[in-house]
Amino acid sequence: MMTNSILSRDEVPVGLTWDLTSIFESDEAWDLEYKELEQLGMKMINFQDKVTQSAQSLFEVLEFDQELDRRINVLYLYAHLKLDQDTTNSTYQEMDIRVKTLFIKLAEATSIIIPKILEAEETVIDEYLANHEDLKLYDHYLKEINLKRPHILSTEQELVLTQMENLSSLASEAFATLNNADIRFPKVKNDEGEEVQLTHSLYNALSESYNRDVRKEAFRGIYQTYDQYKNTFAVTLAGHVRANNTKAQIRQYESSRHEAMSKNFIPEKVYDQLITTIHSQLPLLHRFTALRKKVLSVEELHIYDFSVPLTQNIEMKIPYEKAKQILIDSFAPLGKEYQDIVQRGFEERWIDVVENQGKKSGAYSFGAFGTNPYILMNWQDNLESLYTLSHEFGHSMHSYYTRNTQPHPYTRPSIFVAEVASTLNEELLFEHLLKTVEDPEQKIYLLSSWLHNFCNMVFISTLYAEFEHTIYEWNRLGEAITANKLTELYSNLMKQYYGDEMIVDAEAGLNWARIPHLYYNYYVYQYATGKSAATALSKQILEEGTSSADRYINAFLKAGSSNFPIEVLIAVGVDMKSPKPIIDACTFFEEKLKILEDLLTDSGLL
Repeated sequence: MMTNSILSRDEVPVGLTWDLTSIFESDEAWDLEYKELEQLGMKMINFQDKVTQSAQSLFEVLEFDQELDRRINVLYLYAHLKLDQDTTNSTYQEMDIRVKTLFIKLAEATSIIIPKILEAEETVIDEYLANHEDLKLYDHYLKEINLKRPHILSTEQELVLTQMENLSSLASEAFATLNNADIRFPKVKNDEGEEVQLTHSLYNALSESYNRDVRKEAFRGIYQTYDQYKNTFAVTLAGHVRANNTKAQIRQYESSRHEAMSKNFIPEKVYDQLITTIHSQLPLLHRFTALRKKVLSVEELHIYDFSVPLTQNIEMKIPYEKAKQILIDSFAPLGKEYQDIVQRGFEERWIDVVENQGKKSGAYSFGAFGTNPYILMNWQDNLESLYTLSHEFGHSMHSYYTRNTQPHPYTRPSIFVAEVASTLNEELLFEHLLKTVEDPEQKIYLLSSWLHNFCNMVFISTLYAEFEHTIYEWNRLGEAITANKLTELYSNLMKQYYGDEMIVDAEAGLNWARIPHLYYNYYVYQYATGKSAATALSKQILEEGTSSADRYINAFLKAGSSNFPIEVLIAVGVDMKSPKPIIDACTFFEEKLKILEDLLTDSGLL
């Protein structure tokens, strides 16, 4: 689906777009629900003095709060998906602004609940739980609230913070608009020598070109464009960091990282332990980098050489229709029910497949309680898109199982475990492909792609995490965050992580400006921890069969947020409080690297 022009939204075949009519039949239906919810939110005032008046009143308040939360999330989902399919559409820009405004108003109205609960003694809440059967639904929910007791402010202060939330998100919104709607890249030449419009997703495809001039031109085109906007991107990132650090300080957390990880009940040592452990494993990345330089026979290895497959005799073009069956087959170890649900996703159009003008870049899975878990893609006919779709289906299946098992309060899995489900799908896909291909050169292609993906998920995600924590510390300690400092920091980390065999071009240091995950506040480290956990779980499932697959689905995918994320993983045999899963994942990487080295030697390529 790599073309020399980008389709408008109206030109995209309907079968390749997501079906949002199962959320709302029309924009008018959305508007009607908006008005009803706006009126319903005003009724929250009736509960302000009754939150902990009795067990029954507490139950009623929590039920009302959950109804508002459920309905506003469905409203937000529809507007968000509509806007992302074409970020230049003014109708959906307006809807997105309206629902975000309503979101803030409802959050303001319900912001009294947690402070009011915490005004009551713990013994009172315990007594309510013991004597009110329906309230027991909220046992774990109330336990989590109690653990946040030291950081919850007065009712008035919580209201002010909620009102400020709309302002604190402006930096990330500015980044998204600049990065997806406003920024324009130059035209470059593809493998056929044709001029094509460079886009985010096309850049990823061209990075895999066997023609080094094509890769280099695409690299220059992307990063020279970012260089023109680097100061603006630095301001948006600095604004985001300042806002989060300020909120953490107001809530009396030690740092923004402390706040972000505490919200997910993850000890901070998991973060530091990840960076320390990966530093000890960097010789593996250096070994892979040196291997790539040798196989490509280049005097200097640049970052634009890092994605090209290590064999030029194989090019795995994977049309979308073929990808569907490959995915379903790869999920066989998880059982027929899992495969049937994925098939439904294709048939019911959960997926928005191809790139169009104004469409948000990248990929994600997003849904709400009572809706399908939708997937945004910008499909290219290559292995990377296949892995991306497998990844996003992991998120969607996690959401599907959780929302069809847990009551609404527990249907949002912690982001700490969210990347496990997505990455496990990728592991199963890799093993399926490796098993089903017989051509040694295809195996080389698959192994080099998997190793490249592992590098991004584990090593480079840790680089991002180290970069992110450093700039948060800069701000916390009163240091300025500027474009030049960000570029220098990123360049130095690249040199450390990739090793001496990699030439870090000046433009490569601007990659920080492209990373949307830096606006998610201490999110990206979870790719590395998630990959490590997923490696352990996929190995269990492939070796133990049905019993392990059933345990994974029932104890993990269906758990949602009904328990703390560390405990959810322990229930399936993975303890992320230990460095062992990370070390084991790197050991697995080394095993696959050795297989690749042997295949390259046998094929005469090394």
